[in-house]
Amino acid sequence: MAQKPIDFYFWPTPNGHKIRIMLEECGLSYRIKPVDINKGDQFKPRFLAISPNNKMPAIVDPDGPGKEPISIFESGAILQYLGRKTGHLYPKDERGRVLVDQWLFWQVGGLGPMAGQAHHFRHYAPKKVAYGIERYTKEVTRLYGVLDKRLKGRSYIADDYSIADIASYPWMVHWQRQGQNIDDFPRVKAWLARLAEREAVQRGLSSALA
Repeated sequence: MAQKPIDFYFWPTPNGHKIRIMLEECGLSYRIKPVDINKGDQFKPRFLAISPNNKMPAIVDPDGPGKEPISIFESGAILQYLGRKTGHLYPKDERGRVLVDQWLFWQVGGLGPMAGQAHHFRHYAPKKVAYGIERYTKEVTRLYGVLDKRLKGRSYIADDYSIADIASYPWMVHWQRQGQNIDDFPRVKAWLARLAEREAVQRGLSSALA
């Protein structure tokens, strides 16, 4: 029986690209349901029924647990679910899973929000606020340093390529917009190049809405 496609509520942002990369890596069939955040689609009742925090991305898997549909919001939860569903890029043993989860939550609780604030204050704030620019740019610099140390002696964040890498990559590929000098973080620079060679990553970074 052919797999029913997953409905993927997407807009081309780093958080959206995380899930698209994972879907591509896992070889899952999906159909994009555009959520134009510039037009306020995220506030429409139909989308709020799936993602009550009015944030994209979200998915609806028609073949969820017990062969019943399931809707999931929050990018970290979606990555974990897809990893469990397919058995790809998310360890099955508890020790390995805890290692991946730590770095996944490091991204969703730290890198993503801080980089997002750096983007905002550096490029989108109606007025230039020096304090905001300095605060968030410095915090992103600190986080890049944390990852650079982590990557010493290893190719991927949790040793093997995993959802921890997928979560962080779409944010860090925009290092210039965050006011960073990637040459200050040679291991991160090499890691970015390593992931950029993966075909699924290349497809997952597409901004196409079909």
